[in-house]
Amino acid sequence: MLVDSHCHLTDEKFEPDRLALLERARAAGVSCFLVIGATGAFAHNDKALALARQHADVFAVVGIHPHDVQTITAETYARLRALARQPKVVGLGETGLDFYYEHAPREDQRRHFRAFIRLAQELDLPLSMHVRDAYAEAAQLLREEGGGHLRGVMHCFTGTAQEAQTLLDLGLYISLSGIVTFKSAQALREVARELPLERMLVETDCPFLAPVPYRGRRNEPAYVVEVARTLAQLKDCPLGTLAEATSHNARTLFRLPG
Repeated sequence: MLVDSHCHLTDEKFEPDRLALLERARAAGVSCFLVIGATGAFAHNDKALALARQHADVFAVVGIHPHDVQTITAETYARLRALARQPKVVGLGETGLDFYYEHAPREDQRRHFRAFIRLAQELDLPLSMHVRDAYAEAAQLLREEGGGHLRGVMHCFTGTAQEAQTLLDLGLYISLSGIVTFKSAQALREVARELPLERMLVETDCPFLAPVPYRGRRNEPAYVVEVARTLAQLKDCPLGTLAEATSHNARTLFRLPG
């Protein structure tokens, strides 16, 4: 059974068939869903928790995406603290640095990433991190603020082997998405091949980044099986072994039941 460690199920694209897609995923072998509340407006955090409360196998991760940090106020952190203490909330995120799109000034992103690292330590919750074109700087901030005692995962990893090793040295997990199945992602597949299985997670990041053979469609949690299948081929291990290991890793990191 697989854990989709990063999915945006509160996205409006899922309004017509949210319950049906959960059933499709369960039938495909997905046993747990981590729903990311950082999906634009703050209200998505509340929606993620509401969805988690409705389903035993759904859990919420709450936060503010790096694209949206200019919307953050002191009240935002107070609301996040309150949400994060609720049962069924298992992590903070996604947070981090995005220097590719730069929808928010870099200094604002840095300041709020630091704040999230501190909040994660205060609440003893893992971070789900989004980093693009900023792995070295993110690692430096994690060293400065985390002090070697931080739990977290770099979601949708697309970096180099050296960047992966830096994250592993910080004690972090690395999550692979549908990108690893893309024809253009040979370099990422070579990195994934060498990642230690005990530090690997899988995700869809749906509704984005549908894996081959569904590329171009709306992504959904059932398709995480294709991510796992590709990684199992790269690691030269049975799909069941890959699924068991990545699910164990997700349950350990996020302290999920079962």
